[in-house]
Amino acid sequence: MPRIIVDDVHKDFKLRHTHSIKETFVAALKRKPLTTDFHALSGVGFEIGEGESVALLGFNGSGKSTMLKLISGVLTPDEGKVLTRGRVAGLIEVGAGFHPDLSGRENIYLNAAILGMTKKETDERFDEIVEFSEISQFIDTEVKHYSSGMFLRLAFSVAIHTEVDILLIDEILSVGDEPFQKKCLARIRELHSQGKTLVVVSHDLDMVSSLCERGILLRGGAIAFDGPSKEAVALMRA
Repeated sequence: MPRIIVDDVHKDFKLRHTHSIKETFVAALKRKPLTTDFHALSGVGFEIGEGESVALLGFNGSGKSTMLKLISGVLTPDEGKVLTRGRVAGLIEVGAGFHPDLSGRENIYLNAAILGMTKKETDERFDEIVEFSEISQFIDTEVKHYSSGMFLRLAFSVAIHTEVDILLIDEILSVGDEPFQKKCLARIRELHSQGKTLVVVSHDLDMVSSLCERGILLRGGAIAFDGPSKEAVALMRA
């Protein structure tokens, strides 16, 4: 039974060409279009089974991040359907639910609740989350005093210790130092080995081809290839 069904999905965005009231007024006088429609996704469809690891590939503007946000529920399609089965956690806008005036400890509970965890589940994983983040001495400090690195470590740590069925990852490993990146990757592999479903967007093609078995290559908002990740990466590099 599939974990994710994407059925004939279309998503458009309006691109604005003016940045101020004056520019808008001048453009209107000259009868220039103020916006144009951008077709981010045009009739995309695929299924992802339980326990699969899938990379969404494509150059900038191909629609891969839009697709990830549709699966996470951050965006809704203009046409078509996106169905998910189970609990979904997205490492997409990491730390979006963090409150700067609360401590690291309070933010762990707040973020875990946003990701659908009960207080009991968070209590059980709290020590693990803090240990993984490597910022235990600052856990009772307000998050607004954290460096960006500390903030991201804690946000990643919460997200990858939540109880999920589907994990969505968008460029997670482009931040943090190398040892922390390796630790994150190892944890993601561990979750996959436990049968979790992974959907990954990354510009690191080597990492993608080693982490994911399947690659879906998007070009101009449509699927250009869907098959083994190594073949998809080879097509990207061609």
